[in-house]
Amino acid sequence: MQVHSYLFFEGRCEEAMTFYEKTLGAKRGMFMRYGDSPERCPEGMLPPGSENKIMHGEFTIGESTVMVSDGMVSGKPQFDGFSLSVDFTEVGAAEKAFHALADGGAVSMPLGETFFAKTFGMVKDRFGMNWMVIVPKAMHQR
Repeated sequence: MQVHSYLFFEGRCEEAMTFYEKTLGAKRGMFMRYGDSPERCPEGMLPPGSENKIMHGEFTIGESTVMVSDGMVSGKPQFDGFSLSVDFTEVGAAEKAFHALADGGAVSMPLGETFFAKTFGMVKDRFGMNWMVIVPKAMHQR
């Protein structure tokens, strides 16, 4: 069994996938547009002109798969109440990704050393997606 994150970008999915390819080295997997679906959406479900929006897609960051969609193409994505956490092994790589994610977004906790991390920070990107970026310290277990 696996659990995957499924993000609904409400009309900005293609833009988000391109952004994550550049900022996090994401690799695009399969995707299907609404116009390519073998079944039509119910009348009135999507705004007119949504045929080229992404019905379902996925990308990988490292070994993790994230599923994505344009959802109902409402133009109002909401990612409240959760974050995606990305682990790095090098502080420089974490800093580069953090600052790229922050471009057009908002830093909620600047990168810095903590008792549990060589560096850790939190940022909301330009799509409203919350990210935690970390280079963990080796923790000793008792």
